[in-house]
Amino acid sequence: MSQPLVELRLWRQFVAVAETLHFGRAAMRLHMTQPPLTQAIAQLERLLGVRLFERTKRSVQLTEAGAALLPQARDLLARAQALPVQARAVADGEAGRLRLGFVSTAGFSLLPGWVRGFRAEHPRVQLELVEATGDVQLPALERGDLDAGFLLHSPGFAPASLEYLRVQVEPLVLAIPEQHPLATARALALPRVLAEPLVMFPRRILPSLHDAVFGLYHAAGREPQVTQEAIQMQTIVNLVSAGLGLAWVPRSVREFQRQGVVYRSVGGARSPVPLAETSLAWRAQPPAALERFLAFAKRQARTAG
Repeated sequence: MSQPLVELRLWRQFVAVAETLHFGRAAMRLHMTQPPLTQAIAQLERLLGVRLFERTKRSVQLTEAGAALLPQARDLLARAQALPVQARAVADGEAGRLRLGFVSTAGFSLLPGWVRGFRAEHPRVQLELVEATGDVQLPALERGDLDAGFLLHSPGFAPASLEYLRVQVEPLVLAIPEQHPLATARALALPRVLAEPLVMFPRRILPSLHDAVFGLYHAAGREPQVTQEAIQMQTIVNLVSAGLGLAWVPRSVREFQRQGVVYRSVGGARSPVPLAETSLAWRAQPPAALERFLAFAKRQARTAG
């Protein structure tokens, strides 16, 4: 059998009597007369099925049950009083929860600074960060399981079904085992690397960038020699350190300093080496907290640009 609901008004009256231990003074505090207050306390005791006060002609004292309920009743009233302020903060985007997906390359460079900066500006917005590849993020964004996500792709290949903000564009570089003969070169010409075995990300997680890398080889009349696939950029670099091959990675991955791996640029300023774009994607009509984050992101992107 469900318990009857107790109105906040009754708890407010209970707290007033408990703090004054005097029905007359409590009634004055509540701007009411004493008889209705006495009736209200009796009603509360009936609803709870316990006595809250011991009354005599000379004194009013809390029972053990009343003393135990007093701090909880105070807390209940304080939280109820705070609800309108909290509701306005959520509606204004100054509080709430924001679920952000991110690919590992964003975690190497821009994400740490952005998280620190946004939390400093909006400390009441709870950021939930979820590392996931693009093929995982896109369905989650469509379902609403994520509010926004940092995606990696070739320039111009952001998903058409989502709004997006270009965050950064960077060239691919080669991760090379430290003991490899090519590791001593400051920069490499493309023909020198086309015959080398590769550690590569699967096409399903980064189709546009995967196709751009394969297109680079096909344009030179070569077929990439993929010896191993891996999903996370950290794993790819670790496999490079094990000597399994070279790997094309976004330049920001250089922040991941793995012993046994060096990073080298390929070609010059007019090199055909593909570019990688990081974008922030979200569904139309974002919630208020995401609006705040988008405004922050646009400022950061302009500064970076």
